[in-house]
Amino acid sequence: MKNYFSSNFKLGVLGGGQLGKMLLTETQKFDIYTCILDATHEAPCAQICNEFHLGDLMDFDTVYNFGKKVNLLTIEIEHVNIEALQKLEEEGLEIYPQPSVLKTIQHKGKQKDFFVKNNIPTSPHKRFTSLDQLKKETLAFPFVWKSAQFGYDGTGVKIVKNQNDLNSLTNTDCIVEDLIPFKNELAVIVARNKNGETKTYPVVEMEFHPEANQVEYVICPARISENVALKARNIALKVANSFQHIGLLAVEMFQTKDDEIIVNEVAPRTHNSGHYSIEASYTSQFEQHLRSILNLPLGNTDSKVAGIMVNLVGEEGFSGNVVYQNIEEILKMDGVTPHIYGKKQTRPFRKMGHVTIVNNDLSEARKIAENVKNTIRVISK
Repeated sequence: MKNYFSSNFKLGVLGGGQLGKMLLTETQKFDIYTCILDATHEAPCAQICNEFHLGDLMDFDTVYNFGKKVNLLTIEIEHVNIEALQKLEEEGLEIYPQPSVLKTIQHKGKQKDFFVKNNIPTSPHKRFTSLDQLKKETLAFPFVWKSAQFGYDGTGVKIVKNQNDLNSLTNTDCIVEDLIPFKNELAVIVARNKNGETKTYPVVEMEFHPEANQVEYVICPARISENVALKARNIALKVANSFQHIGLLAVEMFQTKDDEIIVNEVAPRTHNSGHYSIEASYTSQFEQHLRSILNLPLGNTDSKVAGIMVNLVGEEGFSGNVVYQNIEEILKMDGVTPHIYGKKQTRPFRKMGHVTIVNNDLSEARKIAENVKNTIRVISK
C-alpha cells in the first residue's frame, strides 16, 4: 500500500468551497498533505490547506498545471475542465472520480441518456440545444426544465406551468422532463473504491424550501418503509456500478405515489445530503471519500443516532458582511452542532453553513431542527 500518511504524498482537490473545507478536517486527521485549487482567495479552504493555488477550474492550462504538482487528484465540484483531466489521466495521474464519469455527469442530458441506456428508472426526458428549439416543440404543461450544464442549488431548474413561463428561461442547452408526482425526495450516498468494494449510506429524506428549491432539512433515516429503503439502496448501487466510478456518488431520487423509486440526478462527490454523517455516522462521508479515492478499506456507514441537517442560508433582504444571529441560543440545545463555512459575505439563499441535530428519537430531533431553523438567522451587518 502507498504511504499517504505523514509522507511526501500530495492530494490535489479541485475546488475550495465548503465541501473541501469539511474534507480538510479529515485530511488533517490523517495527516495527508493537501493542495487546493480555487478561483478566489476568499474560498473557505484558502487559509487551512497545506498549499493553496489560485486559478480558474474551467481553464485547461490552470487545471493541467495544478495536476502536475500532485500525486492524486479529486474534486469537490464537478464544473471543472474535463479535457485537462483527460490529458493528465493519459499521462498517468490517478484522478477520482474518473474524468469519463465527470464528463457524463456534468451534462444533465448525457446523464439522463446514461440512465436510460443502463435501465436505471428515471423520468422521461427530451434534450434541446436551445430555448428557440424548445419553443418549436409541442409541449405538455407542466414540465421540468433543466439547464444542461452549470446548474446548482436550485439554479438552472424551473417548473414550467404555461407558455408564458417559457419566456423566463435561459437560451441554453437544456433538457425537459415529465413532472413526476412524488411522496418523497430521497437520496443515497454510495462509496466505491478501486477494488470495487461498495457501501451505501442509509436512505435520507429531503425537505425542500418551496421558493428557493434548496434543501431545508435532511432527515436520516428517511421516514419510509424498509421495503422502499431497500429498493432505493439497490437502485443507488446499480447506478454506482453502472458508472464504475471511484469515490462517492450521491444519488437523488423520487419515491412515487406507487412507492416506485426513480432517479432524479447524481453528484459525483460529497453532498449536502450526507452532512448529517459528520455527527451521526460511524464514518462521515468526508472520511469515506478519502478512503474510497485512496483505495483504503471503506468505513462503517451505519448511523449511531438519528440525524437531521438544517441548511443555513442567507436570509432574503440581506447582503454583505455575515452575522449569525442567535447562534448562542441554538448552542444551548442538546445535540446541536453548527458548521460555519467561512464565507464572509452573505446574500439571499447563499449556503453559509449547516446545523446537525442528533438524537436517539427521530421525531424529537425533527422538533429541535424546527426550533433551530426558527431561531438562528443568517443576516448582514
